[in-house]
Amino acid sequence: MTSTLPSSLPGQLTPVSRRIRERLEAAGVPFLANDNIADHLLDGEMDQLELEVAGKVRDLLRSLVIDIENDHNTEETAERVARMYLHEVFKGRYHEQPKIASFPNVKQLDEIYTVGPISVRSACSHHLVPILGNCWIGIKPGERVIGLSKFSRVADWVFSRPHIQEEAVMILADEIERLCQPQGLAILVKAQHYCMKWRGVKEPQTSMVNSVVRGDFRHDPSLKAEFFELVKQQESQLGY
Repeated sequence: MTSTLPSSLPGQLTPVSRRIRERLEAAGVPFLANDNIADHLLDGEMDQLELEVAGKVRDLLRSLVIDIENDHNTEETAERVARMYLHEVFKGRYHEQPKIASFPNVKQLDEIYTVGPISVRSACSHHLVPILGNCWIGIKPGERVIGLSKFSRVADWVFSRPHIQEEAVMILADEIERLCQPQGLAILVKAQHYCMKWRGVKEPQTSMVNSVVRGDFRHDPSLKAEFFELVKQQESQLGY
C-alpha cells in the first residue's frame, strides 16, 4: 500500500533525503553505499523517503522514454521499486540490525563448528545488479555464543546493501565478532555477479570466491585447513 505522506512535510521544503544527508554530514557519520544509517533516521522519514525515491524512479522511467501514464505494466513500477530498495534489497542500509541475543558459553566449548551454506543476496555497487551466492561461517567459540539461525539473519542484513564482495565479507566478520567475540572466525563467500553474467563480458559460469580469517583461524594453520575442508565436504554432499 502506497504511503500518502509527502516527501517534505508542510513547512519543510527541503527533500527528506537532503535533510538526512545534512544530518549525517553534521554528525561526521559516513553514508557510503554499504553503510547502515538506521540510527540517524527520524520517525516518519522512511515513509517520506519512499515517496521521494518513487518520484525519482518515475523520472528515470520517463527519461528512458517509457509511457508510464498509459503502460499498464509500468504504471506502479516506481512505487514497487522504491519499496524494494528501501525495505528489501537495500534494507541493510535503512533498517536496524535484527535483534540477536547472545548467551554465555557455560560449558566453555572450544571446538570449531561451521554454519552454511547461507544464501546471500546483494547488489553490485557499480551497476546495482544482483550478487547471489552462498556463505559459510566457521566459529571457535569464546565467552559467548549466538544461535545458528542468527548467523543467517546477520548475513542477510549485512549483504542487503550495495556492495563489492570483498568489503561485504569484512563487514560481516566485524558484526559477528562484535556479537559473540569468538576465539576464531572464518568466513567464505562464493557468489555470482550479474554485472558479469547479465552485461559486460556476459560470462554465465564465472563466480567470485573470497574469505576472511581472524583470531585462532588466522594464527593456527591446522584450524584454517579444517574449516576449508569442512566447507569442501558440505559442498560435496550438496552437489555444488
